[in-house]
Amino acid sequence: MISSFIPLCFFTVSTAGKGIKSRQFEVAVEHHCYLLHHLYAICMFCVSEFWGDVAKDFFWKSKHTGQFLDYNFDVTKGKVYIKCMEGAITNICYNVLDRNVHDKKMGDKVAFFWEGNEPGDELKVTYRELLKQVCKMANVLKSLGVKKGDRISIYMPMVVELVVAMLACARIGAVHSIVFAGFSAESLCERILDSQCSLLITADGFYRGDKLINLKMIADDALEKCTEKKISIHCYIFPDKIGSSDGSLLPEGSQSPPAKRACSDLQVRAIKQVPWNPEVDLCWHTLMEEASDECEPEWCQSEDPLFILYTSGSTGKPKGVLHTVSGYMLYTASTFKYVFDHQPDDVYWCTADIGWITGHSYITYGPLANGATSVLFEGLPTYPDVSRMWEIVDKYQVTKFYTAPTAIRLLMKYGSGPVQKFTRRSLKVLGTVGEPINPEAWLWYYNVVGEKRCPVVDTFWQTETGGHVLTPLPAATPMKPGSAAFPFFGVVPAILNESGEELEGPNEGYLVFKQPWPGVMRTVYGNHERFETTYFKKFPGYYVTGDGCRRDKDGYLWITGRIDDMLNVSGHLLSTAEVESALVEHEAVAEAAVVSHPHPVKGESLYCFITLKDGFDYTISLEAQLKKQVREKIGAIATPDYMQNAPGLPKTRSGKIMRRVLRKIARNERDLGDVSTLADCTVIEQLFQNRCNTA
Repeated sequence: MISSFIPLCFFTVSTAGKGIKSRQFEVAVEHHCYLLHHLYAICMFCVSEFWGDVAKDFFWKSKHTGQFLDYNFDVTKGKVYIKCMEGAITNICYNVLDRNVHDKKMGDKVAFFWEGNEPGDELKVTYRELLKQVCKMANVLKSLGVKKGDRISIYMPMVVELVVAMLACARIGAVHSIVFAGFSAESLCERILDSQCSLLITADGFYRGDKLINLKMIADDALEKCTEKKISIHCYIFPDKIGSSDGSLLPEGSQSPPAKRACSDLQVRAIKQVPWNPEVDLCWHTLMEEASDECEPEWCQSEDPLFILYTSGSTGKPKGVLHTVSGYMLYTASTFKYVFDHQPDDVYWCTADIGWITGHSYITYGPLANGATSVLFEGLPTYPDVSRMWEIVDKYQVTKFYTAPTAIRLLMKYGSGPVQKFTRRSLKVLGTVGEPINPEAWLWYYNVVGEKRCPVVDTFWQTETGGHVLTPLPAATPMKPGSAAFPFFGVVPAILNESGEELEGPNEGYLVFKQPWPGVMRTVYGNHERFETTYFKKFPGYYVTGDGCRRDKDGYLWITGRIDDMLNVSGHLLSTAEVESALVEHEAVAEAAVVSHPHPVKGESLYCFITLKDGFDYTISLEAQLKKQVREKIGAIATPDYMQNAPGLPKTRSGKIMRRVLRKIARNERDLGDVSTLADCTVIEQLFQNRCNTA
């Protein structure tokens, strides 16, 4: 069964002269046979055979020796490790750019259509142009003393220079650590310190909708905080974006988007007045003008680090997820190719930010590895009006569209009218990412946006997994609204109960994986013990996702949400401990507890219970201060939706806060279950009486 499944699905099927339905029908038949016969325990030989075939599409300075994947998931048997293609030498930047330009003769093909915040602000970048700019930036970094293994922090908006910076790091073997441009100075500082970055690349500012963000001021604040902690960043490069007309990738004589907005001259001048520190500040454009556009890549070992990307941790301290070169390259390339049924003439658009893993895997590395043409969008889905996304789809004739359930739910509120102003005839595949999608939103997406003719691929994966691990295949897997469907090839999921026993048939429990795949994370940067404790200690022998999962009678998998102290707000994981830590730093707060509350657009929102110190009163002014503090410490995305004065919190006799009880109170659900371990039951009614109006 295995030998017939693998060649049909992945090795011998040619797309030449065939439509998507005929090819993927064959895939579906074999895929479902595989599922129905419970062939989750695929032999490692077959997995290696498949990935070895994928690897043939890439350039290797030297081939790997030994087995394709070597690993230990069992903490009781020693150190947890994952190794892929050990001994192989390559460079991921060479494979996504040079290989396409020189070997595949795709230099004149568009790599990115950049669409600015303002309609009409646009830019087209070919693979050849992108390669030249990356080489220039790589030479700039080398001239500043950056070498293989050094960590570089990148804090930029959605501009082409962001892609250039990350690929320049990869070209010389430096490790990029990208921080979402919506995070605060405190969050940026924390990530710089944890990864011991030697250089920061940022921009002076950018527009998000009609709001001007002074990015350099935030970055300056972050560097000042680093200095206070006795860590200095040696230099600091930024593109002069606001009001500038000399962007290195922009057509001659054009202006960067914000310069066209005369109404914000005062704001632009304010950003221009941010102090220039000649000891650390360097100008991107000046450096790039002087750099050569040829740069030999640094050849890297397969398991050399590629990037660090921070995700929230249940302890409150973000985790630096480390991905390595070869496995990540193969996995993002293959998942992009098969999940989106990529074809050479596609125009693909992922609406995520590169500051998150979706942007790393499915805006930069996956699409470029396949020679794809992508849309890179700087703006918001509702600016300047709620039809912006569909206008862009028609403008660039987008064929594959990948967005978050949060965006879908947001646009649903405005009905079908804004969507139907544009034809969207080019669309062939729709995708969702970031969080489980509710069936109502799925159906609106399928019926209204896709007009019932575009398959929806609802993908489940994490920062840690590197790429899709559970997903339907377009026009192949019979669709169930809201289901993540089945595992990608070589991914072997299981559902466990609290005792760590595997559950068969229709059931619900902990989602785990039984063996690695090439793109899975290798460690938590600088803290391998935390890596083992977080993902492998609870159930030795399994990678624990932290998500609950339900398997239905047909074998489809449904993600039921986080089972640890994490929240999924607008597709972004937030740690309750991190928010609580920000709240208790206020002088008035004695204790804080944060739980999730359902939100019609964001999926989940933050509901905070606040216990004050003696002598302080709970006021509207105090609530505003607390929200401001969370924004400054973490970022706007973590701003609480609800805050409740809580003179007492429900605790066990050992002092542990009973969060499940708080979640019930936040939802106004009186069935609290077993509360026999509560130290003081009287606090319950008081909390119900004081709860926020969430209707």
